[in-house]
Amino acid sequence: MSSTTPSAYRDQQAWRDLQQHLPARLRLTDETAPTEEYWNWRGHRVHLDRYRNPEAKAKVVLHHGVGTNGRQMSLILGAPLARRGFETVALDNLGYGLTQVRSGSTPSYDDWVDLVVDFLAYERERDDRPIVLYGLSAGGMVTYHAAAKAPRGTLAGIVGMTFLDQRDQRVRDETAHDKLTSRAGIPFFHQLARTPAARLKYPMTLASKMSALANDPAALKSMLRDRTSAGNWVSVRFLDRYATYAPAVEPEDFDACPVLLTQPAEDRWTPLHLSTPFLSRITKVPVDTVLLDNAGHYPLEEPGLAQMEDTIAAFVTEHASV
Repeated sequence: MSSTTPSAYRDQQAWRDLQQHLPARLRLTDETAPTEEYWNWRGHRVHLDRYRNPEAKAKVVLHHGVGTNGRQMSLILGAPLARRGFETVALDNLGYGLTQVRSGSTPSYDDWVDLVVDFLAYERERDDRPIVLYGLSAGGMVTYHAAAKAPRGTLAGIVGMTFLDQRDQRVRDETAHDKLTSRAGIPFFHQLARTPAARLKYPMTLASKMSALANDPAALKSMLRDRTSAGNWVSVRFLDRYATYAPAVEPEDFDACPVLLTQPAEDRWTPLHLSTPFLSRITKVPVDTVLLDNAGHYPLEEPGLAQMEDTIAAFVTEHASV
């Protein structure tokens, strides 16, 4: 986290600018914003947006993608689900949002997965309420990778806004910035990751098709200006492991919990056909897909936003009942 990055979202303007592009019902005020906390993990200070509710029968943990952050998850899902009576917590993984990365470290995608697995254990130590894990964009596969690695019984379900297996060349081709990046850049990063150059930072706007993050041009411009989300730079080590990470359990053997895909119908970055090949391999647990009408990759549009909220609330109620 740079010296110019605030330690709390209450002092950040970026998300306030973004929420002006959301329906009025989803805009937060200082009174309705989540409580902000920090969780210490392996020397890192992980920022949490939390809507605490001891009476809630289930928790929903929210994870961002490679162009978003935890506060952006709170805007579209954390706060709405909290109003429905669930406890929600949105985390900023290493290198994103307001999380403070340990000095001298160069986190990889493996660290992202390990952080989530350990955070779920931390939450379950606090109480034994069922947990559903949600991930937007790249966060969708984070939910799968965490569920595959976590001890059995950790999660009651996972929800992804896409499930992108970056080991699949078609997924790489369609989600990378361009074909040169997907065909030559990723192997090049793989070689660099074995050298001291692994620490070098690269803008996600050049690594990925970040121009398709949001369908509203003004909202997209706002997000791209935000170095804690779409304007972020990540290490060569992270890019290499993100592209090559193998799950602890392949989908054919996955039986940890039910899976839900909430797919934006107007997603110009990661359309449905990129998630289908991976999800079709999961046969030992229920897998459902719901299309969010009129919604872009980072959904700002109705009725998709309302459909997402309704669908996930129903999924949590069904699979996380106690």
